[in-house]
Amino acid sequence: MENLLKDFEVPPKKASEEALRRWRKAAWVVKNPARRYRFVADLDKRSEGEAKRLKIQERLRVCLYVHKAALTFIDAVPSGREEYTLPEEFKRARFLIHPDELASVVGQHDFRRLKTHGHLDGICKQIRSSLSEGIITDDLSVRQQLFGFNKYEEKPSRTLFMFFIDALRDLTLIILIICAVVSITVGLATDGWPEGLYDGLGIVLCILLVIIVTAVSDYKQSLQFRDLDNEKKKILVQVTRDGYRQTIFIHDLVVGDVVHLSIGDQVPADGLFISGYSLSVDESSLTGESEPVNVSTEKPFLLAGTKVQDGSAKMLVTSVGMKTEWGRLTETLNQGGEDETPLQVKLNGVATIIGKIGLGFAILTFLVLLARFLIGKAVHGGILHWSFNDALSILNYFSISVTIIVVAVPEGLPLAVTLSLAFAMKKLMNDKALVRHLSACETMGSASSICTDKTGTLTTNHMVVNKIWICDVIKSSMDVCKDLSSVMSETVLNILIQCIFQNTSSEVCRSKEGKMTILGSPTEKALMEFALNLGGDFDARFQGCEIIKVEPFNSVKKKMFVLVSLKEGGFRAFCKGASETVLQMCDRFADNAGNCVPLSENKANEIMDVVNSFACGALRTLCIAFKDIERTTKDDDIPANGYTLVAVFGIKDPVRPGVKEAVETCISAGITVRMVTGDNINTAKAIAKECGILTDGGLAIEGPVFREKSAADMEELIPKIQVMARSSPTDKHLLVNHLRKMYGEVVAVTGDGTNDAPALHEADIGLAMGTGTEVAKENADVIVMDDNFTTIINVAKWGRAVYRNIQKFVQFQLTVNIVALILNFVSACVTGTTPLTAVQLLWVNMIMDTLGALALATEPPNEEMMRKPPVKRGADFITKIMWRNILGQVVYQLVVLGVLMFDGKRLLNISGSDASSILNTFIFNTFVFCQVFNEINSLEMESINVFPGIFRSWMFVAIISSTVVFQVIIVEFLGTLASTVPLSWQLWLVSVLIGSVSMIAAVILKCIPVERGNRSLGDGNGYQPLPTGPEGV
Repeated sequence: MENLLKDFEVPPKKASEEALRRWRKAAWVVKNPARRYRFVADLDKRSEGEAKRLKIQERLRVCLYVHKAALTFIDAVPSGREEYTLPEEFKRARFLIHPDELASVVGQHDFRRLKTHGHLDGICKQIRSSLSEGIITDDLSVRQQLFGFNKYEEKPSRTLFMFFIDALRDLTLIILIICAVVSITVGLATDGWPEGLYDGLGIVLCILLVIIVTAVSDYKQSLQFRDLDNEKKKILVQVTRDGYRQTIFIHDLVVGDVVHLSIGDQVPADGLFISGYSLSVDESSLTGESEPVNVSTEKPFLLAGTKVQDGSAKMLVTSVGMKTEWGRLTETLNQGGEDETPLQVKLNGVATIIGKIGLGFAILTFLVLLARFLIGKAVHGGILHWSFNDALSILNYFSISVTIIVVAVPEGLPLAVTLSLAFAMKKLMNDKALVRHLSACETMGSASSICTDKTGTLTTNHMVVNKIWICDVIKSSMDVCKDLSSVMSETVLNILIQCIFQNTSSEVCRSKEGKMTILGSPTEKALMEFALNLGGDFDARFQGCEIIKVEPFNSVKKKMFVLVSLKEGGFRAFCKGASETVLQMCDRFADNAGNCVPLSENKANEIMDVVNSFACGALRTLCIAFKDIERTTKDDDIPANGYTLVAVFGIKDPVRPGVKEAVETCISAGITVRMVTGDNINTAKAIAKECGILTDGGLAIEGPVFREKSAADMEELIPKIQVMARSSPTDKHLLVNHLRKMYGEVVAVTGDGTNDAPALHEADIGLAMGTGTEVAKENADVIVMDDNFTTIINVAKWGRAVYRNIQKFVQFQLTVNIVALILNFVSACVTGTTPLTAVQLLWVNMIMDTLGALALATEPPNEEMMRKPPVKRGADFITKIMWRNILGQVVYQLVVLGVLMFDGKRLLNISGSDASSILNTFIFNTFVFCQVFNEINSLEMESINVFPGIFRSWMFVAIISSTVVFQVIIVEFLGTLASTVPLSWQLWLVSVLIGSVSMIAAVILKCIPVERGNRSLGDGNGYQPLPTGPEGV
């Protein structure tokens, strides 16, 4: 089978258009393209959208660059303010500028028109806002009504009726409806009312039931995806309103809001720069230009959809939603839909192959039935005499053949993947994991390696200062605030507080209720809480001081600088960051009297020993230092040496509860966990040992050492690496790249920073933290909302469950397909009739397609799944174990049904005028119960005991129960429409017993040894196949 599916292979990420078009071309046996390809990317629409996007980007490029160049030449020409008519509703609300004018000024970077409006202050007054206190909350509804909502145009949601129409567009069902109408017409003409109505009406009603069940199932899927899409759009923004800092959803942003931006944020709307430091913005998403743009008071324009690459700032919102260029561009971004997943493509291939076989069998069945009918007429001399009944017979043969195609073409296979993924994504969303791309949930089930951050993922991210070295004394957090003054002077205490308050990206805010809140990263919060407990006054930190320049912290430099002017004259530079980095920049340290003492090599080594002792105690270490400068300018770089060391902090970040157990689960599942962190190597090793990541034979290495290794050394080292400390995003990207390409591993990577984006994009599964930047989230496949490593394991469990559930469904459906095809074909050849009518086949199709998918594709994960190795990249989807189960059940069912078909009357002691009807009903009933019990068998492909799986999913129990109930109704009460007759309780019992024997057959089949093949990753990746034995059953 796998050799036939070569055209149906696509990578989980970054699939080429050629690969996507290749499988579409190969999948030509499709009954209902509108339904089967609903969750498949429309490549033509995507191309159109890309062309529109490039056109808009080119226009923006011209606006932003050519327009600015032109203004430079004509700026000297005096120009009066352009007049325009302001609508009355704006005047009544006391707004003095139209939203179109605002959009034009900012969108076109029009300095002249900005000047005519009075620059930033003038615009702020015209939109009734305050640069310091923001808008008044009571004005929200008026602002949204006049200036618009910060939402982009979306396609209207599809209604249930639309899904009903889609289900009705199935070509085979349309043909059957036509046949049914003809049958009713001819039947009424020959047999009269109401007898002539029954055959055709039965088909119509069964088709209607199929369509309703299909439409409702598809509609519920669409609701799940809509909920997921809405969750993806819930981006949080920091704003100042009513004079207070608060967090709102991006859709609640209005014109006049004052927004706070930091590294990695997406600019949520068009606006003007108010204040900030070193703000650099990536406008490539709008203009296609990769060069970052520096934004300042001289260049104040900020556009929605751009990304903050460096620095921080406050901005005044001037345009929102569809008034922004980003709003117009978003219409083109998602045209064509998301790429299909590898399983969706592969099952489209399986459906195509089986469909071709089914089509061949259907044609052969029709030809055999027609040939036997014509030969019979010729033998009896009636070849030239035709009646309505003859026409009905041929029409019935055609209906049966078309129905065989309905059953044979497993249209539900690709859709079962979507159903299973949608179900898993919904459950994961409830478990704090937001899946952004369908393929990620599927791929995570094959993950063989997880490269995880430490802070916030393995640890709680609730940091507190646990120890401090200052003035050559070490104090713990319990006594530091009580007697710190006893070991140092007031001067040193003031400098310590100043180093923390001045050199920070966090803020201390008060709510309306007066509650104090610290906003910023967990590390910044820990330092800020420490300084506040020492009696520091954050609001008074800038009295007589002015910030001249800021160099924000990032994961490459591992330090942060601030340069301020002092009220007594001169300047002071502050630095904080990784201990070994800052210590190298210092040549002095502050003693207890506040004097700057030279830092000798021995003293530096002593301090480094303190740093290592903190790190070995699983503390995150941080140094702060300062340097006084006589003169400098904004254009000068902040000095990188000559600093005075003030303190070394040891910050405690406890390991999350349950992480060690989650790591053990990974190890038992054949998944290697590697910690990749920017922390000190001793801190990393201590935390890794506590989590169970670093073992006796494992290797801990620093990023700079790793990146200098040769390719041969890397090949030897990488399988042993369990911890990488002091790593940069480049090191993480390098490790991920080698794991994927050198070892063929399926790699999941966590990240939260802007610089993590390349590694998240490169990995098979990128996992962004919920507290991470918008840039990281945009490049990720899954967002871990609670930043918890245990949540990542849940994603892996559901990924494995999806893969396993689809295998179960395929095993079940292929069994039904093969039995139905062979049974009808052989019967047609031998007897000239088929034991299953069109209505009965439609009911069987519903059991194995829509209902079967709901029952088997939605089973939740179990712990047994995490005791097996991950599926190898490129492994056969339909395994030898599956073929053993399929062929074994096919043989059993064909033998039983064949014996009943040819000798059933004698074996069951059936006689009388209605013996044939009773036998055919019994065969139909037995066939259905064989499928019901085989559906139970499919819950476990290897384990003999299937009963624990029955009650894991309420959906499975409900569908099996409803199938049995409907089967009783069809046989006992709908005989006229379904061509059945009521059966005695003895025959019902025999039917159920024959069906249940398939469970005994399954036990025997599972005892037959099958070569498993190399499903694990093999020794080359440092893994051994997990042991199997009697406990596997």
